[in-house]
Amino acid sequence: MPDMSAHLALTQLVPLAEELDKNKVTPGVLGFVVFAVLALAVWALMKSMNRHMNSISFEEAPDPAEPGKAGKAGEKTKAAS
Repeated sequence: MPDMSAHLALTQLVPLAEELDKNKVTPGVLGFVVFAVLALAVWALMKSMNRHMNSISFEEAPDPAEPGKAGKAGEKTKAAS
């Protein structure tokens, strides 16, 4: 039964193929292959970027030299006011 529906679909598509202009340039198989390769490359880059972004810790660790500087800066501002 599936073979019959495929045959019916092909018989309906044959007149459409004959209506195409033979002088018209189309991308063809090479265009599809190039597009598919570009799509796969973008997908791979997005997956890699997502993996790298997930490995980054956005929580900042306190800098050991920072509290001493902040304390001195706070003392200077208190003295100035």
